[in-house]
Amino acid sequence: MVIKWAPNAFVRLVLPLMAGILTYLYAGSQLPDLRLLLVGLVVLFLLVQLWAARRGSTGATDAAGLLTMLILYAAGLTFTQQATESRAPDHLYRFGNRVEFYRAVVDNYTVVRPATYATTVRVSAVRVAGQWRPARGGIRVSIPRTDSAAAPQYGDVWLVRGAPAPSKAPLNPGEFDYRRYLEYHQVYHQQFVHPDQYQRIALAPPNWLRAIAMRAARVLDGVFRQYVHAKREYALASALVLGIKDEVDQETKQAYANTGTTHIMAVSGLQVGLLFGAVTWLLSLLPGRRGLTFRLFTALLGLAVIWSYAFLTGLSASVLRAAVMFSFIIVARATGRQTSMYNLLAVAAFFLLCYDPYLLCDVGFQLSFLAVLSIVYLQPRIAARFEPEEYFLDRQRPWQSKAVQKSWKWLGKSVNYVWQATALSLAAQVATFPLGLFYFHQFPLSFLLSNLVAVPISSGAVYVGLLLLVLKGVVALVGLVLPGLAQVLDYGPQGVAWLFERMVWAFNEYIFWIGRSMPGALVSGIHVTTLQVWLIGGVLLAVMVFLALKKLPWLAVACSLLGLFAGSRVWAAYQLAPDEQLVIYSIPRRSVVGFWHGAAAEIITVDSLPLSETERTYRIVPGIIQRDARRVNYRRGWQKAPVPAVVAEPGLTLTTWHSRQLAFVSGPLSGATRPVSGLTAIVLRRNARVQPPELAALFGTAAPVVFDSSCKSWYVLRQDSLLRAAGFQTHDVTLHGAFIVRAAQ
Repeated sequence: MVIKWAPNAFVRLVLPLMAGILTYLYAGSQLPDLRLLLVGLVVLFLLVQLWAARRGSTGATDAAGLLTMLILYAAGLTFTQQATESRAPDHLYRFGNRVEFYRAVVDNYTVVRPATYATTVRVSAVRVAGQWRPARGGIRVSIPRTDSAAAPQYGDVWLVRGAPAPSKAPLNPGEFDYRRYLEYHQVYHQQFVHPDQYQRIALAPPNWLRAIAMRAARVLDGVFRQYVHAKREYALASALVLGIKDEVDQETKQAYANTGTTHIMAVSGLQVGLLFGAVTWLLSLLPGRRGLTFRLFTALLGLAVIWSYAFLTGLSASVLRAAVMFSFIIVARATGRQTSMYNLLAVAAFFLLCYDPYLLCDVGFQLSFLAVLSIVYLQPRIAARFEPEEYFLDRQRPWQSKAVQKSWKWLGKSVNYVWQATALSLAAQVATFPLGLFYFHQFPLSFLLSNLVAVPISSGAVYVGLLLLVLKGVVALVGLVLPGLAQVLDYGPQGVAWLFERMVWAFNEYIFWIGRSMPGALVSGIHVTTLQVWLIGGVLLAVMVFLALKKLPWLAVACSLLGLFAGSRVWAAYQLAPDEQLVIYSIPRRSVVGFWHGAAAEIITVDSLPLSETERTYRIVPGIIQRDARRVNYRRGWQKAPVPAVVAEPGLTLTTWHSRQLAFVSGPLSGATRPVSGLTAIVLRRNARVQPPELAALFGTAAPVVFDSSCKSWYVLRQDSLLRAAGFQTHDVTLHGAFIVRAAQ
């Protein structure tokens, strides 16, 4: 596995650029402005290049090459620094909560949720102390979804009252860091906007081309809504061809995630690759010579088809990435440049990262490039291990009839197709396996079986769905001139839509059948750290190098890295075993407390109402995965819980945990309870009507007061100032996250 740098020049250029981006992300936030440094390095490079050209020696050329690597590293740092909006002097951060009004434009797709609409707005001005000032910054806003409120549209200009709040850090242990996710997209604030708090004052899309593309995508979505009658099939059809997943229900999303086929619902490289393959195949049928003119015509047609599709799907980020990748492949073929796929991938990554360095943090960017890279390298090598066509052709004998000989031939072709698809699926999983564990904490063992059938059917459905859109477009054009003829021609789209709906139904039923038939095929609850992801990747890379070079030292490297990985897991388990925690969770409108001992836990809902599946999945389960917990019990109320609890009076419950005593206060205190000293915390629930002097008389002021998530914001705001004035320390789990107490403290 020796890298030949000559045909892969951009591979060694993109690596230092990525290193510079990563350096800034982890340690560059305090660096001064780096633009002058980058300019100085470029000038120095030009001087060194002139010197190297005159010397003509290998050493001088190497010095210029090393300086190039340094420039690209500095470029990665500088580009990321300049792309970080929060550094700007007029960023929203600089105004704090002094903002009275702000003007902003809707700058993203609108996510339709059961009760809200969510989207991103970009601020252009704020009013502070009665004066308007220019400002910038992104805000993730949510507005109630009502019959009277229209969904936000790209380009809507809003006038909003009130100051947005900085995005919250994860509120519970192990919870997804949504704040960091937003920051990678240059969004640093969030706000829930009530209908009377904002007004649409204009329409001014930041990018008119994107606005038209998004409107075109909605028009095409209307075609599927018209012709695909079943709700579930319509939702999947729109997701499969257009990438619009607003109507896909949670059960369907989970079924695809459990079988490793979520990529089918995401318009990205699969759909663009299918279009590229279709155009290439159709052009191969044309007679004539394949000269430069034909290659240029092919390239222009391919680019037109790919970018038209990207436009009609709303110019989403995933489609744009795939379009850029395939554009470089098309141009390279047309110009006859003998370059490798590794170099083409590096070129695409290089230009995409120069445009937006934060793409390196995007999960889709990472998975798509790693999957393609793994397919390019591994798929031919895996496929070469077995040659079905040759095997079955060897079964032919001269005395066999022509029918038997043809049977052997077609059997070989069929098995070869299945084997090629298997090799491709295996190759894609090798590189994406570590990231799948890191981001999704699960690995579907049924991925091979599900993809072998679902991908071909869904690929055919994409072609049929695109044919439906084309036919509908033709019928619509005819209808402008001959309405009567259009009604007759509409039977064509109806027939294609019938076939399309059946295909979507078929692969969707297959996915659900796989999930029902192989319930134990999903390995979930896996937690790996960033270091462990690098170790797993290192093991896989070392094994591939060993298989390519057949040198034992590489196998020793793989074994050493595997040992380090196993050691890190053992060490984490060793550290966790004695760890004991009490966690008062931050779950909206709920009172939930967890008692943790190593990998075991008792989760108690104090209000005696069971947690919903959504509350468990997003609030509790991440912490379970992080601790690699094996025994987790959910309890409704204190009665069956193993934690001792005494109801001192109707509004007061006292619990003891590892000699630590807690008081849960949910109502007025009668004053009949004897004073309790040495409390670890006083937990106020359900807007408990208590006064600070009552709490001080009963418990003293040494124990902190914790407002759990069942307390309303107005109640916390009022009580917090009173309690602090009385000498209490306070903690609001809704604002500051879960309250955690360790037994060893």
